[in-house]
Amino acid sequence: MRSLMRKPRPARGYHSVAAPRPPQAGGGASDAAPTHRDPAPSRLAYKAHRLWLTPTFRTLLRVGLPVGLVLLAVGLYFANPDNRTHLVDTYTQIQRSVQERPEFMVKLMAVEGATPVVADAVRDMLPIDFPISSFDLDLEAMRLELTKLDVVEKAALRVRPGGVLEVAITERQPVIIWRHDGILDLLDRSGHRVASLITRNGRSDLPLIAGAGANQAVDEALALIETARPLGPSLRGLVRVGERRWDVVLATKQRILLPEHDSVAALEQVIALDQAQEVMARDLTVVDMRNPLRPTLRLGEPAVEELRRIRTLEFGADDQ
Repeated sequence: MRSLMRKPRPARGYHSVAAPRPPQAGGGASDAAPTHRDPAPSRLAYKAHRLWLTPTFRTLLRVGLPVGLVLLAVGLYFANPDNRTHLVDTYTQIQRSVQERPEFMVKLMAVEGATPVVADAVRDMLPIDFPISSFDLDLEAMRLELTKLDVVEKAALRVRPGGVLEVAITERQPVIIWRHDGILDLLDRSGHRVASLITRNGRSDLPLIAGAGANQAVDEALALIETARPLGPSLRGLVRVGERRWDVVLATKQRILLPEHDSVAALEQVIALDQAQEVMARDLTVVDMRNPLRPTLRLGEPAVEELRRIRTLEFGADDQ
């Protein structure tokens, strides 16, 4: 039984074995302690490492630094005037070589929708030396220049395939003649000047208006002329008075004075009275309708003398 029992083992002792020390130069009795290198980074290395971990600094270093170098190189290149001149000349040559290709050249101009006189005026206002590159044509400036012509209401310009500059003109249509300061001007419906006339017979088919400010009331004048159509050829025209109302002038030197407002209605009243009683066929000089509620008739001098004679006879008969 004793042989089967485990005998207790003696405790093992641990002994430190020191490495042999190198001999000291001085050979003193007491040797100095060995020095060890500190594994911690230096303060400068720590700050550089922390700075590199910053996203902004990494982006600046990876992107900003190359871009800055490129910009610096470009700036140094363009600082030389000869380099700048060479670059501009090269760009200009390339640009002109593209712009002057045959497919971009304009060879002639076509004026559409204009009378021969207006077409000649358009060509005179646009003295273009053909052939010319379409890149050298400022179409908007040319359009604005053409609209300065009184006869041109609208203008449209475009370059058609085949190198043709098309100028589409919409002319103003004259509807009335305005006499002012001894000048005869053709006006359109809006009162805009179209052209000038030398004599009235040049456009005898158009009605005549006169007076200062008549061009500002063309619509009303046309309405009155249309209303006065029953008067026939005896209508000479309209005269603007005080820039606020109209007088109807007849060939018999008779005048119909119209009010400032509702002038068409007042003229219709006079025409209805004439058709019923032939008022305008009598010896009248003025039919005053400035107050439509109280129409006034002004007799001619012969009619006034005849009326005086009749009254004298009547009064003389009464005295007897």
